[in-house]
Amino acid sequence: MIMNKKIPFSPPDISEEEIELVAKVLRSGWITTGPETVLFEKELAEYSDAKHAVTLNSATAGMELILKVLGIGQGDEVITTPYTYTATSNVLVHRGIMPTYADVKKNTFLIDEQKIFDAITPKTKAIMTVDIAGVPVDYDAIRQVLKAKNREDITLISDSAHSFGSKYKGQKVGGQMDFHVFSFHAIKNLTTAEGGAITYNDNSFHGKEDLYREFKYTSLHGQSKDAFSKMQAGAWKYDILTDGFKCNMTDIMAAIGRVQLRRYEDMLRKRAEVHAVYDQILGTKEWAILPFEKNDDAQTNYHLYTLRLKNFREEQRNRVIELMGEKDIATNVHFMPLPMFTLYKNLGYKIEDYPNAYAQYANEITLPLYSKLSVDDAEYVAKELVKCVESI
Repeated sequence: MIMNKKIPFSPPDISEEEIELVAKVLRSGWITTGPETVLFEKELAEYSDAKHAVTLNSATAGMELILKVLGIGQGDEVITTPYTYTATSNVLVHRGIMPTYADVKKNTFLIDEQKIFDAITPKTKAIMTVDIAGVPVDYDAIRQVLKAKNREDITLISDSAHSFGSKYKGQKVGGQMDFHVFSFHAIKNLTTAEGGAITYNDNSFHGKEDLYREFKYTSLHGQSKDAFSKMQAGAWKYDILTDGFKCNMTDIMAAIGRVQLRRYEDMLRKRAEVHAVYDQILGTKEWAILPFEKNDDAQTNYHLYTLRLKNFREEQRNRVIELMGEKDIATNVHFMPLPMFTLYKNLGYKIEDYPNAYAQYANEITLPLYSKLSVDDAEYVAKELVKCVESI
C-alpha cells in the first residue's frame, strides 16, 4: 500500500535562532513590552520603507487602535471590501459602524476603485482596503479617487495583513497609505506567534502632537507610562489619559519577530520557488486560473497561492478540497465573502449584492505555500491536485 505524504497547510518556520533569542529574553527577567519591542519597531519601519512602526498583539488591534485614536466611530461611514477575513469589518462593528461594502473588481480579489468612488458620501471618514494573498491594491488609484471626489480628508487604512514584504512601484509596502496594518499571526510569512504592527509616515497626522506616543499609551489602557518605565525604581506614578485598550506586543513576541526579519528575504525566496513550481505544472491546464504574481506596479510576497478552477461551481470546488484531504494534503479557501456569514446576514447584508466577490470565492482553492515546503513536495501537491480536479 502506497502511503500519502502528509502536507499541512501553513506551519510556522521557526529556527533555533528564534528559540535562542526567546530563551535569552526569558532569562533576562523582562518578558513584556520592553527593549526588544523597541528594536523590533525600528527594524520594521526601516524594512517597510516607513518612518514609524507600532507593534501590537494583532493586526485586528492595530486597525481598531487607528479608528479609536482618530475618533472614527458611531455615525461615521467607512468603506471596505466584503472579500476579506472578518477582522477587517469586526473592528468597524465594534466601533458602532456599519461597514459600507464596495465589491471587488471582476476576476480579481481586490476592491473596485470605481465602486469606492460611487460609495463615498459626506459621512465617509475612512476607506479600509485589503491586500489579498500578498498582492497590494493600487494605492495610487485609491488616492486618485479621493482627489477626484475632492475628499482627500478621508483617512486611508490598508489592511496589509497579507502583504508584509510585498512591493508597490518598487517600494516595500508600508508607507503608501496613511496607515498600513500588518499581521504576524502563526500562519503569516513572518510570525511572532500572534502579533501585528501599524506603519505610517506622518506622526502629526490630522494635527496630532505625537501620534506614536498616542498609539503606544492607547494600547496600554491609556496609561501614560509603559510597564518598563513604570517599574524603574521610584517611577511608579502614572496617569490615565484615555479609555485605551490592552493590546501591546511583548518582548517574547518581538524577539521571535526580530529573528524572523533577519531570515525573511531567504524565506520569501523559498516561497517564490514553491509558487513557481505550482505555476509551471498548473499553467499547462486549461481549467487553472493562476494567481497574480507581479506586474509593473505590484509584486507579491507569495503569501497565498489562490488558484481558481475555471467553470467550477462551489460544490465542485468543495469536492476537490475533500479529495485532497483524503490524500492528507491540506488546502483552504480565501475567503468566504463576509455577507455569507450569519453575523453579516443578521446585519442586513446579502451576497447577491456582491456578485464579483461571490464569483471569486465559488471556485477558489488555496494550496499549501510556506518556506518549509520543499520543491519536491510542491510538485507532489500540484500533481495530486490535477488528478483530483480531472476526476470530477
